[in-house]
Amino acid sequence: MRDSATAAVRHAYGTDDSQFGELSLPAGASLGTVVIVHGGFWLSAYGLELGRPLAADLVVRGYTVWNLEYRRVGDGGGWPTTLQDVAAGIDHLAVLAPQYPGIDLRQVVGIGHSAGGQLAVWAAGRPGIPDGAIGSAPAVRLASVVSQAGVLDLTTAANTGLGGTAVQDLLGGSPAEVPARYKLADPIEAVPLDATVLCVHARGDMHVPYAQSVSYVTADTRAGGRASLREVPGDHFTLIDPSSEAWSVVVEALPGLLS
Repeated sequence: MRDSATAAVRHAYGTDDSQFGELSLPAGASLGTVVIVHGGFWLSAYGLELGRPLAADLVVRGYTVWNLEYRRVGDGGGWPTTLQDVAAGIDHLAVLAPQYPGIDLRQVVGIGHSAGGQLAVWAAGRPGIPDGAIGSAPAVRLASVVSQAGVLDLTTAANTGLGGTAVQDLLGGSPAEVPARYKLADPIEAVPLDATVLCVHARGDMHVPYAQSVSYVTADTRAGGRASLREVPGDHFTLIDPSSEAWSVVVEALPGLLS
């Protein structure tokens, strides 16, 4: 652990109140750059404060951390703004890098919890998005991503009522009504990724079923991808508790994901 990491500094990447991130820099040389994308079923009731404990833990371990906020359903988010914000927020690291040598753009890891897992894995697949579509032509690429109980199969999530109508509210309709939006936003539709994907999930999760990670990893590996799944003890929120075994699994995996 390092004791003299800097306090998080807020940087805007747009004009909306929700278009910002908090940048934390470690003491001394950085071990790598981590982007945190919080969850909360894409709802405005939940914000980047969910990612702050993880950011605080990572920065004292020596990582540069960009804890990202974005417009959510209820505050201007949904289709297409939530995806646009996550893309723009990650790309803003390229704007900040000249000011902060601790930002290493060569190897950037995304960590997303729950709905943030969907957004982070989607962002890792941006190099494969067709030109002109939302999120295409990334300025910053995620070399790897950790999905913490991520919603990685949006069609199944919508059809089974996961989070009520959370997925439909995000994309503006059901899979039958707006299939093109699901095709672009659904991580399971983009397999295989060039990025390494580590899914971390607890079987005891009562909010996002363990089967979401199983389905994604199965689809990705069958398509030739490098996704893997680590089962951890606890529940949905154990994964974002820095004192938990579930978080230790993520911390232990980071050096390999950044190499």
